[in-house]
Amino acid sequence: MPKARTRKLLKFYEQMLLIRRFEEAAAKAYAGGKIKGFCHLYIGEESVAVGAIGALESNDYVIATYREHGHALAKGMQPNAIMAELFGKETGCSKGMGGSMHLFDKSVRFMGGHGIVGGHVAVATGLAFGSRYQRERAVTLCFLGEGAVTIGGFHEGLSMASLWKLPVVFIVENNLYSMGTPAYRHLAQPDITLRADGYGMPGHRIDGGDVMVVNETIKEAVNRARSDEGPSLIEVITYRYRGHSMSDPAKYRPEGELEAMKQKDPLLISSAQLLEDGITEEELKSMDENAKSIVSEAVDFAEQSPFPPISSLHKYTYVSA
Repeated sequence: MPKARTRKLLKFYEQMLLIRRFEEAAAKAYAGGKIKGFCHLYIGEESVAVGAIGALESNDYVIATYREHGHALAKGMQPNAIMAELFGKETGCSKGMGGSMHLFDKSVRFMGGHGIVGGHVAVATGLAFGSRYQRERAVTLCFLGEGAVTIGGFHEGLSMASLWKLPVVFIVENNLYSMGTPAYRHLAQPDITLRADGYGMPGHRIDGGDVMVVNETIKEAVNRARSDEGPSLIEVITYRYRGHSMSDPAKYRPEGELEAMKQKDPLLISSAQLLEDGITEEELKSMDENAKSIVSEAVDFAEQSPFPPISSLHKYTYVSA
């Protein structure tokens, strides 16, 4: 029987595999014209969402940016409902009205992907305030990119969260590029964690390649928030293998950078750790095949689902009295 740490890593590896295969299938569907509009893939960053969300309890909240497929899957949303939403189908989690950037599922407390850079940070603070007001024990995880830390809403959200000691953890997924602009060209102070000092909260920077390191770091911040000790700001250094969106060829990267970063692939790191712990290659392969099967089913479900009828065009615009 594997020890507890190995069992946890196996669970995380399984989730990361699902996200990787899901995103690969989404890329293929987009290239085939089955997914329209914007589509921002999470390939390469899987360890951040999985490790962080793995530190939560079921009643905790997660809110994210428009690159949120991985977070939604890690929080427990169903692959079929997510893929159908990407296809714009009525069976999607937002009934085909939101698409890739606006996944949402209240039942698992995934409070949406948000398309306005940095705009959701204040919403995360509001969620945490709501938890405090209703005397819940819930903690909110707020994921954002490094491009959001210069936005006014980021500073407003952190300021209010710290003043009121709200149960929220802000996680900056620093994948080194804001769209096509490298961090050194738009961040006058490259150490994002120093911003935490201005709001009287702890700030930590970690390497996001090891899912267990992510999990342990975020767990400490979550426990702090749940104990009424206030918010934290965690900067996780990570890397996206694809362009900013599916329409971005990412030609701005220096030659050889992508190949070098792939040597630090979080799936490779975790699989190596599992092999050292006695898990066999056959077991890992079986897990991968299972992930592919789940994703294939999701694609079939999305393809066979109907598009929303024209009559539903205005159905969700206003709430009936």
